[in-house]
Amino acid sequence: MKDYILKALAFNNEARVYVANTTETVAEIVRRHEALPAAAAALGRSTTAGAIMGAMLKGDQRLTLRIEGNGPIGKIVVDANAKGEVGGYCDHPHVHFHNTQTGKVDVRAVVGTQGTIRVVKDIGLRELFTSESAMVSGEIGEDIAYYFTVSEQVPSVVAVGVYINPENQIESAGGFIIQLLPDASEQTIVAIEAALAQMPATVELLHEGKTPEEILTLLAGADAQILETLPIGFHCQCSFERFARGMIALGEDEIRNMIADGGAQAQCHFCNEVYEFDVPQLEILLADAKRKK
Repeated sequence: MKDYILKALAFNNEARVYVANTTETVAEIVRRHEALPAAAAALGRSTTAGAIMGAMLKGDQRLTLRIEGNGPIGKIVVDANAKGEVGGYCDHPHVHFHNTQTGKVDVRAVVGTQGTIRVVKDIGLRELFTSESAMVSGEIGEDIAYYFTVSEQVPSVVAVGVYINPENQIESAGGFIIQLLPDASEQTIVAIEAALAQMPATVELLHEGKTPEEILTLLAGADAQILETLPIGFHCQCSFERFARGMIALGEDEIRNMIADGGAQAQCHFCNEVYEFDVPQLEILLADAKRKK
């Protein structure tokens, strides 16, 4: 099953519902960073949430989701846009904790329970739009839901998950976000609460082979109206040219130091791609830096 997000109206057209299968995307990001299970689950949940948040945008708009708790994983960063392109990384992917009581990976232990959720949106204006909220649990979904409620004043339910098999492979990943529309009735709120109370974990349903359409029906009933299906996948904006521009911005002295060292390397946080700059290439960049003075 290819990764995609459903956008729908449901619950008497008083709520937006987004349902996502992100299995292949999360697996690719986890593979690139060689993340251990608990870190992989945290990164996967964040990637799913970021992908859905990106799907809420339009046109060429994009956002960066930054989760920075007090746990050993450090910060988690996800870039996503309205086209379904998403990438992500964490500072320390080689951390892992196992919850002996539940028998599952302990995401809260690696993320931490104190910190901030920050969202930076590029919606095509001169300045970026930045908003943030405090973390409330370290479970990612609850933290994103709290962010929507306090920072964007949109009451939301966020459920994201990753299923990791005993061989530490990603077998399924995905989730959903429900957002109340303005003037939603108390009856709709009660209906959503009732649906959530009897809803199995989305990642378990995906693992069983359920499609986002089937999960939407289980969650919101057969009268949910699908508005759009958005394919999603891993994408990184890095390139040799982009890193070259960054090196030029460092200035002449830094480039001369790189030349004296016999060359330089630059590595992308998001995809781990390494770009090599030899001395002749650095000399061209030095000439460009001189012209830009």
